[in-house]
Amino acid sequence: MASRKPAANKTAARPTASKSAAADKRGSGDELHQSAGGAHPPLTTNQGIPVSDNQNSLRATPRGPTLLEDFVLREKITHFDHERIPERIVHARGSAAHGYFELTRSLQKYTTAKLLTEVGKRTPVFTRFSTVAGGAGSVDTPRDVRGFAVKFYTSEGNWDLVGNNIPVFFIQDAIKFPDVVHSVKMEPDRAFPQAGSAHDTFWDFISLTPEAMHMIMWAMSDRTIPRSLRTIEGFGVHSFRLLDAKGNSTFVKFHWRPKLGIQSTVWDEAVKLQAADNDFHRRDLFEAIESGGFPEWEFAVQLFTEKEADKFPFDHLDPTKLIPEELVPLTVIGRMVLDRWPDNFFAETEQVAFCPANIVPGIDFSNDPLLQGRLFSYLDTQLSRLGGPNFHQIPINAPKCPFANLQRDGHMQMQVPKGRVNYEPSSLQADTPRETPAGFRSHATPPDDGAKGRIRAESFADHYTQARLFFRSQTRPEQAHMASSLVFELSKVGTPHVREAIVGHLRHVDAGLAQRVADGLGLDALPPAPPAAVAPKDMKPSPALQIIGKMKDTLQGRCVGILVDDGSDATTIKALRKAVESAGATVKIVAPKLGGAKLGDGRKLPADGQLAGTPSVVFDAVAIVLSDAGGKALAKEAAAVDFVRDAYGHLKAIAADAGAQALLKAGNVGKDKGVVDASDTKAFIAAAKTRQWDREPKVRTLA
Repeated sequence: MASRKPAANKTAARPTASKSAAADKRGSGDELHQSAGGAHPPLTTNQGIPVSDNQNSLRATPRGPTLLEDFVLREKITHFDHERIPERIVHARGSAAHGYFELTRSLQKYTTAKLLTEVGKRTPVFTRFSTVAGGAGSVDTPRDVRGFAVKFYTSEGNWDLVGNNIPVFFIQDAIKFPDVVHSVKMEPDRAFPQAGSAHDTFWDFISLTPEAMHMIMWAMSDRTIPRSLRTIEGFGVHSFRLLDAKGNSTFVKFHWRPKLGIQSTVWDEAVKLQAADNDFHRRDLFEAIESGGFPEWEFAVQLFTEKEADKFPFDHLDPTKLIPEELVPLTVIGRMVLDRWPDNFFAETEQVAFCPANIVPGIDFSNDPLLQGRLFSYLDTQLSRLGGPNFHQIPINAPKCPFANLQRDGHMQMQVPKGRVNYEPSSLQADTPRETPAGFRSHATPPDDGAKGRIRAESFADHYTQARLFFRSQTRPEQAHMASSLVFELSKVGTPHVREAIVGHLRHVDAGLAQRVADGLGLDALPPAPPAAVAPKDMKPSPALQIIGKMKDTLQGRCVGILVDDGSDATTIKALRKAVESAGATVKIVAPKLGGAKLGDGRKLPADGQLAGTPSVVFDAVAIVLSDAGGKALAKEAAAVDFVRDAYGHLKAIAADAGAQALLKAGNVGKDKGVVDASDTKAFIAAAKTRQWDREPKVRTLA
């Protein structure tokens, strides 16, 4: 690939003090900074040393590894890692479960890692899902990226695959991680908003960071408002290496694909879920495991060689880029099943410590500059958050295989090492641990051409092509949701030039998208597009990037609510329950009173939820079974009217009998193929397997 060369100058892919370089990286950023007023003091380290480049970490070559001597990077990230005690700075709000990974296809041709070569072997895992921006006490369902971190307790030591439900990231270099997180967190002078990106500081940072535009497309999509943690994909984000017995390397990207398929909410539904149940995702995961409906994911890999990578029209070491499945297909090699809830939330979910540097023989790192910084940052964070260097002795973090070394003492030391030898080499004790030829070996990666420096490779300079690919690969409803989410987010930004700058960037992504967002914001004219270091190109759309187009034709793992009251027909309820449960979903009965309802046959049906506290937003589809008197009574009850109005507005299937018609009328529920007679269970099940996307233009205005 021609762009693998080091940059001939620093204007192609990184900012410098020059006006032309700033234009390449930040568009009109210099002008915006000037408009904020006054000259800026020099940025320095905590020791007062002026910083010449705050955008790129120091690398041996433009595509080479990050260097430990980079004191600017180390100081910046070290300080950032220690800003919060003891809560995680990011990913504080999390839920986790125990389970196992089972290999179904060997990668022995590519790696010596036993968990990837021994078919049928089950490796214990602990998997934690999380939001990024909010604190530990925030809610489950904001628009946010979800962390997807898996700790494999292998026979060769712990392997932590620490990823997200998005395959790319906001930034290309770890030195910018404190900045992107600072920008999305609560604004420091006012301490709001919590767990939300719809505010000035975040979008100001994005407007000056074109490399983030691909991630922004994902963040504004329905991927960041998932229906359940059981229905999110997971990605390792970075390229890693697999090493065979001879040390030969194959690049790999890791993917998790949910057995239930991808499912998301609609925005209004996600907002109302925050009020209905702050713990919606955590409760859903807990109830699935408790009921025996164990969440499951396929584990898949994309494998490619250095020679193949050189032919890609992008740099796979750039963490703001993905490899389309049409270019490198996924190969499924195993599955993960989560089958046990933690015994104690604090001891396990809260104290678990993940670190991308935890890998096993046969797996190795790439020179991805974001990954290189993460290898340092995660370990440094745990020293502060968990009190010292012995956090690996906490049971949830400890390997399940034998381990031994000569590290001693330290805060919270729980082991009692014996003997007089605590160094190596030694000759005084026969049982002290020694290095082994079978131990971990790093790949002998040849150095790239180029001089050491704070410079980004030219191959990282294209910031818009894959953002365009993602948007143009979506279905029309998904594109409308992305445009609408951009309008919503930017409408919360009080600084006009920031809003306008984002719309300018969108012109590089898709002219139609930019116009829709501009119209939604009420802009009189489209702002100019900033200069692009590399002109965006058109790639072939990738249907694999959709949600709607990939939804599975199943009701497995979902939940249907049936609203009843005194006098409801028992036969209809029984038939609906049988059909729903036969399709693999669960049923919950909702009634005006928690004690339940006395049905038409005289029997008392207990309720799983009381109407005022169990709105339709917590269900995937609903059925309304009421007597004539019950329907008329509930038509005057606001909670019941909201129940059906929201189900219709959130595009869910609705089954209703004759007695429910008064309530549907009160909720202004229209007629379409998703609103069926309660006696037609076959039609209801078919409609409940998806959302009624054709209904959406009738119930809300989208950008």
